[in-house]
Amino acid sequence: MIETRRATAADAPELVRLRAVMLGAMAGQPVERGPWQEHSRALLRRRLAEAEPTMAAYVVDVVDGLAACAVGAIDERLGGPANPSGRTGYVYNVVTDEAYRRRGFSRACMTSLLDWFAGRGVATVDLRATADGEPLYRALGFAPVAHPTLRLITGR
Repeated sequence: MIETRRATAADAPELVRLRAVMLGAMAGQPVERGPWQEHSRALLRRRLAEAEPTMAAYVVDVVDGLAACAVGAIDERLGGPANPSGRTGYVYNVVTDEAYRRRGFSRACMTSLLDWFAGRGVATVDLRATADGEPLYRALGFAPVAHPTLRLITGR
């Protein structure tokens, strides 16, 4: 059995490093270093240290850092018939460092994160999947939704 643990604020640098691995894999090229990294580290340090956290990350440790992670947060939206509380989970980041892939680490991290969501009364969890990640998410019970995702970028 793969052992996961809940990440702490001290894990922020490694979580951001793994995020760059994920973003690079999605883009097909390494991700540029920049202000996004410090902003992400600060956000993780703050959110993971909250007394009643609405963000969590589950990780697999290796000798020299983290091998894998799954990061998610709870959003409170207006409720509806399918989700009366409106509490919705969103998975931001699921990634395994290239040297540790195909060992079940992402599945273990996702399972722990989904248990965390369930323990907080979250009935709906959303994510965006890459083609590589989609089989894992479907195996965990995720299914496509009827409504397309649209995005407006207003500037940087």
